[in-house]
Amino acid sequence: MTIAAGVVCLAGWLGALAGWRRGLAGILFGVSAAASLPPIHALPLLVVAFTGLIWLLAGAGSGARAFRDGWCFGFGYHVPGLYWIANALLVEGTRFIWMLPFSLFGLPAVLAVYAGLIGWIFHRLGARGASGVLVFAALWTLAEWLRGLLFTGFPWNPIGQGWTVSDAMLQVAALVGIHGLGFLTVVVAASVASVAGSVRSVGVPCLAALALMAAWAGGMLRLDATPAEAVPGVTLRIVQAGIAQHHKWQPELRIAHFRRHLELSARLGPAPVTHVIWPETAAPFFLAEEPGARTAIGGIVPAGGLAIVGAPRLERGTDGRVSLWNSLHAIDEHGTIAATYDKAHLVPFGEYVPLRRILPIDKVAFGMTDFSPGPGPRTLALPGLPPFGPLICYEAIFPAAVIGDGPRPAWLVNLTNDAWYGISSGPFQHFAMARLRAVEEGVPLVRAANTGISGVIDAHGRVVAMLGLGEAGVLDSMLPVALAAPPPFARIGNLPILGLSLIILGAFFYYRYIIAK
Repeated sequence: MTIAAGVVCLAGWLGALAGWRRGLAGILFGVSAAASLPPIHALPLLVVAFTGLIWLLAGAGSGARAFRDGWCFGFGYHVPGLYWIANALLVEGTRFIWMLPFSLFGLPAVLAVYAGLIGWIFHRLGARGASGVLVFAALWTLAEWLRGLLFTGFPWNPIGQGWTVSDAMLQVAALVGIHGLGFLTVVVAASVASVAGSVRSVGVPCLAALALMAAWAGGMLRLDATPAEAVPGVTLRIVQAGIAQHHKWQPELRIAHFRRHLELSARLGPAPVTHVIWPETAAPFFLAEEPGARTAIGGIVPAGGLAIVGAPRLERGTDGRVSLWNSLHAIDEHGTIAATYDKAHLVPFGEYVPLRRILPIDKVAFGMTDFSPGPGPRTLALPGLPPFGPLICYEAIFPAAVIGDGPRPAWLVNLTNDAWYGISSGPFQHFAMARLRAVEEGVPLVRAANTGISGVIDAHGRVVAMLGLGEAGVLDSMLPVALAAPPPFARIGNLPILGLSLIILGAFFYYRYIIAK
């Protein structure tokens, strides 16, 4: 049997699977795709995953079966990709243990609907061969974009994220963003599926491989042409205190945690530090109401510098109602709050409960009161620093949504607390998505995390300095400069790749149902 005949035989066998065997095959292909994500980066398995899925869909026979094939793939992709969320539910012992099934399987089951719809539409269009690969990639791209937009959005683990293992490949995101990088990834991975239709189709994966190599070569040239440069007169100290989440909010430990941040901030280093950055809610009380704590922070701020500190913020209304924000404060050497940013994109069920009047449950984060959303992305211009854009926690995962209207920042500051998720894949994935925002926007990103991963990332997504997951200490680093001009994605956003996807689908539909008839 020739290789071509073997491929056709394998594709036919997969397409003919039925019952639990078919469902299991779809799930396993989804698991294979998840293995491409950080921290594993098994990118070659994407070829197995998407080729297998397309061959399953080719033999679906009905729209309902194609939806199930896609849904099984999505379920297999999201369960191992998001298992770490369950760790947050165990921080307070058994209080939220009843939510574990919803976290481990319920959320993946809902997110898998997007992949199910891809399968259903792909089957209804009847796409095959090279055009089928492009149609499938277009559908996947649109589905990932919608997943990051609908129902407050959850764009976690886009398929192109595995390329954070390669600085060169990340440069594609400067042109077309993570969704454009994902489109290229799916085209290359799924191109092998076209070989089952015709031996002559072997040219399709060859062309796809050439496109991949061209993207890599272009990325290498871009990196070689732009060495990392530092902002003169700025040396940052990122504090990673390594405080376990189940200790963080214990009343008897809060002062000790605060002092630990102060001690690490004041530690002598190899070079004078100009600015200090603490993680999300590093100060475990309301700094605006604690002048003594602000004075203590001012004591570790270098002359003319600032401390950028994560802390909750409280306001009491005249009617007695309390409003709570997850905030960032910039504090000067006198203990004065020079600027404040309130997190805008809150985590459902983590920081607030959607449909609070209907769902009588508590949010997972500490305290009974829901957090209020801030006004949105903004740029803070403060003495001694280039203007920066603040991002708290998972605000850094949303492409084309990290910089607001008005003056562009020269860098991004991401404060986060991934201690909720322990030693798991979650913090690695979170760090990878932050790197992508730096590439897309053409500005460096500085990340301070309670238990890691903290780091300094330049405007090309290169990691300049990093403090690993589970480590405690400080990270002293220069601040990289922003690009002289914003890259194409920063100016245009997702429009080119979304437009290309719609053109591919429209052209296929026009040819198949109008010209061909």
